[in-house]
Amino acid sequence: MKLWGGRFQTGPSETFERFSGSLHFDQRLLEADIAGSRAFARALERVGILSASERASLDAAFAEIAAEPVPTEASDEDIHTFVIRRLKEKAGAAADKIHTGRSRNEQVSLDTRLWLRAECDAARTLLAGLCEALLALGERFPDAVIPGYTHLRRAQAVLWPHYLLAYFDMFARDFERFGEARRRANVLPLGSGALAGSGFPFDREAIARDLGFDAVTTNSMDVSGDRDFVLDYLYAASTTMVHLSRLAEDWILYSSEEFGWLELGDGVTSGSSLMPQKKNPDSLELIRGKAGRVIGALQALFVTMKGLPMTYNRDMQEDKEPLFDAADQVKGSLEMARGVVESVELRPAPPRSAVEESWVVATDLAEALARSGTPFHQAHQLVGRLVLESVRAGKKPAEWTPEELAAFAPQFDAATARLLSPDEGMKSREIRGGTGPQAVRQALSEAHTRLEAMRTS
Repeated sequence: MKLWGGRFQTGPSETFERFSGSLHFDQRLLEADIAGSRAFARALERVGILSASERASLDAAFAEIAAEPVPTEASDEDIHTFVIRRLKEKAGAAADKIHTGRSRNEQVSLDTRLWLRAECDAARTLLAGLCEALLALGERFPDAVIPGYTHLRRAQAVLWPHYLLAYFDMFARDFERFGEARRRANVLPLGSGALAGSGFPFDREAIARDLGFDAVTTNSMDVSGDRDFVLDYLYAASTTMVHLSRLAEDWILYSSEEFGWLELGDGVTSGSSLMPQKKNPDSLELIRGKAGRVIGALQALFVTMKGLPMTYNRDMQEDKEPLFDAADQVKGSLEMARGVVESVELRPAPPRSAVEESWVVATDLAEALARSGTPFHQAHQLVGRLVLESVRAGKKPAEWTPEELAAFAPQFDAATARLLSPDEGMKSREIRGGTGPQAVRQALSEAHTRLEAMRTS
């Protein structure tokens, strides 16, 4: 069955049928297609195209189709053709009216928007779960001290929960991005026709309310050529995968023998077929790898859309497979990441040792001198010379006595000497957003409030 054909003397070739068919991937829009078509049938009844009995007959047939799987042997052009064919088989002549005043262009847009709403909701639920796991892991080791890095070089001491809250903030922004993507998708395109608007007096606002849309689109040509809402979703998904990939990279490093901070659970790691001692972070490596697929989906659709003339072009069918794959990968990666977070054990001693044997306290010393009146540039130079002398002598910060510091430079007093302990230096960073112990406790409390808001939004 075709939704077109009167203008043609012959049907499409077998090669074209095979090349252009999309049922094998767009069948996942079945539920959305039926929901949209049932709402459209109600709209057709309101404008007198369908009688009440015809609409009821179609509605019953739609319910039956929704309960049935798409047969593997089905050869329909796409899911929309499949649904109408099955509708005709079940409801008879009334099915011939279902496409009155509706274009497949707006139908595809509607189905994709309905499907994307659910995908955004699913991603947000998984993000909230991951954020919850991060908070729980931070609160298990509230006083653990680790080095923070820039350029992958030890930079300053931070609390373990402060580090995890950085990822919490990233994923909280991702939660917001998927919310924005949902809002942009949640605009009704029905009534736009193929590109010029419908020739029937549909109450578009009533259809929008029926399907739970926030608003209706304002330009029929824009609707026909628009995939911005798909790009919005793919951008949110890509950014989420970038954040997951960065977390994965960190923990691949931190769980290695060279760092030795983290122990990943057996349930999220694998072994080697040759080397019996190996415990490989495959779950994290796969998350890192899948980020490329999702980012690739975003780039693929950008390239597809960049040169298309107004309005609809068949190129736009190429949005579906990358979109579907990206949605699968981001959901799978979020679920896997939560499993990793829940499995991990922090070994506080190695990162603490890394802090104490390095000069992550150097900035604390320089800022203390600046607070005491030494111009910061001079303080920076002075502490830099202290670090150089220590490196030459193989001396750790804790090995300097207050007397030795004062002998090195009179600007170093007893109060400054206390900052050779990273715990003391962190206490100077109680500014909102800093790693001071009180600031971190407050941030954890606020994060729980934000998480509760995620759960109820």
